[in-house]
Amino acid sequence: MNELQGYDIEDLRVGMSAMFAKTITEADIVLFAGVSGDNNAVHINEEFAARTLFKGRIAHGMLSASVISAAIANKLPGPGTIYLSQSLRFRAPVRPGDTVHASVTVKEITVARCRVLLNTECIVAGRVVIEGEALVMTTSRASV
Repeated sequence: MNELQGYDIEDLRVGMSAMFAKTITEADIVLFAGVSGDNNAVHINEEFAARTLFKGRIAHGMLSASVISAAIANKLPGPGTIYLSQSLRFRAPVRPGDTVHASVTVKEITVARCRVLLNTECIVAGRVVIEGEALVMTTSRASV
C-alpha cells in the first residue's frame, strides 16, 4: 500500500480488513447539524431527547456512519477509492462521547471493473451499532 494512494485492485484479497476509530464529540454533532441541516431535536436538545425512547441525545446516524467512510478513505482500500454505494442498518444509538470503531472487510473483488464489495460495521463498547455493505471503485496499476 502506498500511503498517499492506497491499495490498488491488484493488491486486494478477500478477507483483508481494516479499522478506523473516532470519538463522537459535542462539536461533531453541532457541526454536523449545521453542515447537513439536520437539526432534529433528538440530536441537539437534551430536554427534548430525555423524553424520547433514547432517554437522551444521540448522534446523527449519518455522522456515526461517516466513520465507515473514513476507514475506506484512509485505510482500505485507502486514498483514491471512490464510493459507489452503501447500505446501512442502524442497530443501536451512538451518544456524544462514544468511540465508534468502524471496520471494513473485503467480501468480493471484481478486478476487470476495479470494484470491491466491503462488509462494513460500526461497534461502540463491544456492541454493533451499524452494519452494512459498501461498493467502491479503487485504483489499478493497469490503468496507469
